[in-house]
Amino acid sequence: MTTTPAVLAIDVGGTSMKGAVVTRDGRPVVVERWPTDPATDTVAAIAGHLRSLAAAARDQHLDVVGAGVVTPGMLDEASGTVVYASNLDWRDVPLRALLAEATGLPVVTGHDVRTAGLAEQLLGAARGVEDFVLVTIGTGVAAALVTDGRPVTGDGGAAGELGHIPMVPGGEACTCGQSGCLEVYASGAGLARRYAALSGVSLPAEDVVARLGRDADADRVWAEAMQVLAQGLVTATLLLDPTTIVLGGGFTAAGDALLEPVRAGLAAGLAWRSAPPVRVAELGSEAGWIGAAALAFRSAGHADALGTWTPHALLGAPIP
Repeated sequence: MTTTPAVLAIDVGGTSMKGAVVTRDGRPVVVERWPTDPATDTVAAIAGHLRSLAAAARDQHLDVVGAGVVTPGMLDEASGTVVYASNLDWRDVPLRALLAEATGLPVVTGHDVRTAGLAEQLLGAARGVEDFVLVTIGTGVAAALVTDGRPVTGDGGAAGELGHIPMVPGGEACTCGQSGCLEVYASGAGLARRYAALSGVSLPAEDVVARLGRDADADRVWAEAMQVLAQGLVTATLLLDPTTIVLGGGFTAAGDALLEPVRAGLAAGLAWRSAPPVRVAELGSEAGWIGAAALAFRSAGHADALGTWTPHALLGAPIP
């Protein structure tokens, strides 16, 4: 009997993990969500989720040809070792080797934002674009840098730390130990912290955004965030000359309140060249596991299958 090839895909985040079983033609037959608890053995939890997904795939008579797991942090792409991931409390974790040993599966690992960039390049807002920057703005800020169709990883796997470029001389302290970093001002955590310091009211970032236009303190911290973010995109544009800039993460829920000042600030900061278009990511929070599945099929020798994938097939499944 002929079996259908499939891969397992997991996107590991600091608070939750997203997992899926994806067939060669780009259909997610299983999509799962689990909490992340860094106080426990997170690697063992990931291995357990992979085994659970593999069992679900076998129940549907699928041939699991590999697994893709993507994480935040500094990743040594060659060895599959996570050098450092602060929100998972990992240092020098040989993730690929540990998961392969625990599951008996071929495992490929990747950086979560760079992998989301791959997904957007295959199926989303950067579809067909060879040079682009994907900036994800959530609790923190990170970027996928793609030049000539290939992701820039850097010497130690840390390329794309846009959030930790010092943007404000003598600015506020960052948790990384520097001061004036972009994500101190233009991130979910930064926005909430700065609003609380100014107003005396503690609110999550989305509630601060909801107050725009009727709360002077919200307007002030948001305007400052947009100014710093736009200047960061000016820096990225002058360094990399991207065709397109794609914004992802929770901040994109702000819609025009985000896009209009960022586009205006980017254009104003470029005196002798035009600004690249700024678009919103199309795959949302699902880009990580979609990209992880793409990595797994590539590693398993099925790269040709990716050309048949469609956003409708991948996002059409019910997402828990």
